[in-house]
Amino acid sequence: MSKLVGILGLGIFGSTIAKTLSEFDSDVIAVDKDPENVNRLEPFIAKGIIGDVTDLALLESIGLSDCDVVVIATGTVLEASVLAVMNCKKLGIKHVIAKAKNKNYREVLEAIGADTVILPEKETGMRVAKNILRTNIEDVVNLDEQTSIIEFYPPAKWVGKTLGDLDLRNKYDINIIGLRKHRGEHLNVSFTGDYVVDKDIVLVGITESDVFERYDYLNQLT
Repeated sequence: MSKLVGILGLGIFGSTIAKTLSEFDSDVIAVDKDPENVNRLEPFIAKGIIGDVTDLALLESIGLSDCDVVVIATGTVLEASVLAVMNCKKLGIKHVIAKAKNKNYREVLEAIGADTVILPEKETGMRVAKNILRTNIEDVVNLDEQTSIIEFYPPAKWVGKTLGDLDLRNKYDINIIGLRKHRGEHLNVSFTGDYVVDKDIVLVGITESDVFERYDYLNQLT
């Protein structure tokens, strides 16, 4: 069953979300004060409304309360973002995602009830930097703010040693939960500490800290 998503603000951030959601058959209700922005997104949205995202009566009249998630994609004017978050909460929307201009904006939006607050430029910059720094890591999936699943190739110094000998949990705070012979293959979870690491294997681990990533970025996995 597809989700109904509301997007308040159709700048680059909001438009990108709308287009991506449309590729996966999600219905989007979008609101923006600029007719050009709304018209440009018409092929990608179920309903486009030209109007003020801070107008509670407008948001209620277009059925925003039926949305599973609402994204407040304005972010540059704090007052508008605050009113939009408050309106969404008044309409009973369960999950409100808000874009923030900076850390101070984020703190305010979280305080008034936004469930998720995003700092797009900062988070994108961090992702780019980490991609540049990766030595052995192939992919990182963040489960929440503390926990990640990491896929990585073993450093040359690990080859020929058993997982038990490497003692990765104590050294790098990472628990190996599976391995693949090649990237993209079925994950093998039936292994023991006696498994001998091969140079072409892809290891998959779960961690609740950034210790492992830090060692990898500094090329210090030994």
